Amino acid sequence: MQVTETLSDGLKRGFTVVVPEPELAVKREKRLAELGRTMQVPGFRPGKVPMSLVRKRYGGAVAAEVAEGAINEASDRLISERNLRPAMQPKLEVTKHGENSDLEFTMEMEILPDITMPGLGDIVLQKPVASVTEAAVAEALAKLAESRKVFEPVEEPRPAAKGEQLTVDFIGRIDDVAFAGGSAEDVAITIAGEGFIPGFSEQMEGMAPGETRTINVDFPADYGAKDLAGKAAQFEITAKSLAVPKIAVVDDEFAKTLGVDSLEALQKTVSEQIDREYQQMTRLKLKRALLDALSERAHFDAPQGLVEAEFSEIWRQVEAEKEAGRADPEDAEKDDETLRAEYRAIADRRVRLGLLVAEIGRANNIAVSDQDLQRAMFAEAMKYRDQAMQVVEFFKKNPREMERFRGPIFEDKVVDYLLGSLTLEEVSVTPEELAADPEV
Repeated sequence: MQVTETLSDGLKRGFTVVVPEPELAVKREKRLAELGRTMQVPGFRPGKVPMSLVRKRYGGAVAAEVAEGAINEASDRLISERNLRPAMQPKLEVTKHGENSDLEFTMEMEILPDITMPGLGDIVLQKPVASVTEAAVAEALAKLAESRKVFEPVEEPRPAAKGEQLTVDFIGRIDDVAFAGGSAEDVAITIAGEGFIPGFSEQMEGMAPGETRTINVDFPADYGAKDLAGKAAQFEITAKSLAVPKIAVVDDEFAKTLGVDSLEALQKTVSEQIDREYQQMTRLKLKRALLDALSERAHFDAPQGLVEAEFSEIWRQVEAEKEAGRADPEDAEKDDETLRAEYRAIADRRVRLGLLVAEIGRANNIAVSDQDLQRAMFAEAMKYRDQAMQVVEFFKKNPREMERFRGPIFEDKVVDYLLGSLTLEEVSVTPEELAADPEV
């Protein structure tokens, strides 16, 4: 093949490639011969079909097949011989191809930049550490007891207070017409509790069994049922019975209901769980600080194709949040041009940081094993509890889907490697400081 470089500008490369017709002809004849050995034509024995008939039937398809194969082979060879590292799939375009003529095509691409490994020895990260206090354990146990509370019926009718539970029937209407899914019977609703339309349960405060009340609510703009989203509705509610919460006493007996021998053992278990949560938050803050430090050292140009792809994904999410009414309040004060510039800068940072992390991993022989992917798959499946086995079966039938775990696993491995080699200075903080968002 003949190769002419047509573009070399920054990370952009362009080539014109010519594959000689004689080379293509040899491949076409070989492929036609293979087909002729299995082709069946009445009046001819297998393998004895004249080549003219084989060529008549398959000539066009074989020419296209050979041309496609030649383009792929020539492209791979060019990339290999010139030690190119395409950032994305190269763009190929056939510029000349006809009967008895050479095959000519162009190939354009962006290559990955040459990354000089920055010095990392001067990076010093603060490691925030919070201790588990008795108060934190007591608060966690109180929440645990609250989550396992039961409701006991109140015999004598009286108005319901916040936190108490009314069992009711209700009918929902929009413009005086009952709508599908808006009616139910014997529903237990906690006054000012969660799980209902905002303002629904709050307006039930003060109702007593036997009382009927009509309330007005507005469905949220992002409500799951699109035919109801953003609409005003009326609900006619009839209270039938009242129950009050009974929260368990946190003692040895309570611990035993949770499968633990004693309150002391339960306190230890809860303390260890809180400590694990603190450690996870510590690692998250360390990771953020490390990636910020690496980003400051990523002094190289990013392939614009990768940046544009990353920006497109970010912008898609921004527009989706805006459409759902969850846009960042700070963004609302900026025009699209300003926002696009800011998010494109974020995309550029992410791409450069990703390339640097990949280079650090490559230089230190860090890789993601099949076992790593398997563990990630099972961890993902466990999020779905009762459907865990179905999730596992899905991944087994669609092994390519597991590849989405590879990037995050690789990044975490590089982060762990670096955190194990850099200087970390422990700083005592409160749990509130540890949990605080650094951007706030």
